[in-house]
Amino acid sequence: MGTMKVRKIFGVSLSLILINMAAVMERADENLLPSVYKEVSQAFNVGPADLGYLTFVRNFVRGLASPLAGILVIHYDRPTILAVGTLFWAVSTAAVGASQQFMQVAFWRAINGFGLAIVIPALQSFIADSYREGVRGTGFGMLSFIGSLGGIGGGVVATVMAGHEFWGVPGWRVAFIMMACLSMLIGLLVFLFVVDPRKYPSLEASERNALIGKNTGSSAASIWKESVTAMKTVLKVPTFRVIVLQGLMGSLPWTAMVFFTMCCPVKSVCFWSASGALVGGMIADKITRKYPHSGRTMCAQFSASMGIPFSWFLLTVIPQSVNSWFAYATTLFLMGLIISWNGAAANAPMFAQVVPAKHRTMIYSFDRAFEGSFSSFAAPLVGILSEKIYGYDPKSVNPDAGSVQEAYALSRGLLTMMAVPFGLCCLFYTPLYWVFKHDREKARLASLREEVALSSAIDKE
Repeated sequence: MGTMKVRKIFGVSLSLILINMAAVMERADENLLPSVYKEVSQAFNVGPADLGYLTFVRNFVRGLASPLAGILVIHYDRPTILAVGTLFWAVSTAAVGASQQFMQVAFWRAINGFGLAIVIPALQSFIADSYREGVRGTGFGMLSFIGSLGGIGGGVVATVMAGHEFWGVPGWRVAFIMMACLSMLIGLLVFLFVVDPRKYPSLEASERNALIGKNTGSSAASIWKESVTAMKTVLKVPTFRVIVLQGLMGSLPWTAMVFFTMCCPVKSVCFWSASGALVGGMIADKITRKYPHSGRTMCAQFSASMGIPFSWFLLTVIPQSVNSWFAYATTLFLMGLIISWNGAAANAPMFAQVVPAKHRTMIYSFDRAFEGSFSSFAAPLVGILSEKIYGYDPKSVNPDAGSVQEAYALSRGLLTMMAVPFGLCCLFYTPLYWVFKHDREKARLASLREEVALSSAIDKE
């Protein structure tokens, strides 16, 4: 049997290049609004609690809609799904830039969350199918690394443009519209040139397309039945439940961090050490060769535990002054380098190992559903804690000089939503030392049975 021919550029798959470009735009889009919180706050006369609700709306919708990605990918090629999701988020991003009322912004952020719900699980399962088991940490780390560059780029562009006007239009609005146009372009390229490696990587293209065509032509009843079966399979996996449980806690600090731009004298882009996930993924791959059933869990617990001292030092020890710029920048860089391992080093590679290949998008989408819905409460909680408990008053903030009292209140709200969840996240990883080995072996046997059944079906054809 032949193999699918894949286009390459300088020895790298064109599909992987475009998939990583989609990740770049996705992260850039996510960082746009947090990077201009100050300008949006002034434009719509709102405080941290209201800004937190914008993040809540997007993340909550993204969480609720994420299982849809798992259902769609069972029956359609991922490039098509990625293109559709990209269209949703691009249109909504442009609409945010054109909004004149705060409620309009909230509505379009919800639509943005729907687009991301489709795109993110499909991206993750695409990477899982494109790399061998022993190097998946590096693969996911590279996806995160390149995506982080997009996040940095999106934040820098929005921050730089926010202070200017273009043709009489505030710069932050122009940044949103420009990013939307680039996202549409990448989505089109993904649709036209990306080849989906799933299910039948060893088949001739004609055979693979014929089989996929049969799946997409199935009745609505059979499609629903297969989707329900996939959902049940994923939800029954103990490793999945453990990782989701830790993720409910571990995602809270990351959502809360969007407020760094409002309380630190350096912009949040200093925080995102783009190499953190890649370093963590590579380290986990190496450790896993010696400890195949516990290496990734050890890396994840180390990374999560380090979030506690870093959060404490950043938000309570360093003086909140522009003179502390270097201390903030150094701490944020090291923090980003060390606490960003979990997804690439442990969660994403382990998910790929505990379910059959055809259910990978479903397990990633359900992970996003649970974590995204829960973590969406973090941003509003930071705002509420800062305003109601620590006394943050948005009307007292000087747009140019800021306010020491308000910065103190916001930093205490952030610390509450970071240190405690980081500690619980580390603790909740512990059961993986016992359940992962069993789930991994069970999924391996299931995949072998699927391969035998698929070979028999092809022989009959």
